[in-house]
Amino acid sequence: QVQLVESGGGLVRPGGSLRLSCVASGSIFRTADMGWYRQAPGKQRELVASITSGGRPHYADSVKGRFTISRDNAKNTVYLQMNSLEPEDTAVYSCHTAGLTGGFRDFDSWGQGTQVTVSS
Repeated sequence: QVQLVESGGGLVRPGGSLRLSCVASGSIFRTADMGWYRQAPGKQRELVASITSGGRPHYADSVKGRFTISRDNAKNTVYLQMNSLEPEDTAVYSCHTAGLTGGFRDFDSWGQGTQVTVSS
């Protein structure tokens, strides 16, 4: 079983920065895209950013130029650097990935989420 654990959330003032990390643990042979999603109260979950195994990123229009996604394949870790944060970025941020376990079984895993609050 593959587990994802996020860290790095918290309370920050508008214009501030946070860096989220998500580590995948367990028997992992290969992961495909890794992504960060967020869900604000009363809203649907939305994709914030994703990155392919080869390092190609994709961003939601609302975060382009402010957020940067990266990954360390050797550590099965994905990062989200968030700069120029706005109150509208307040949400629970969760990471997701899928791939093959060491036993060559498909997996599809979500983290438990980390709260990001942007407020003065």
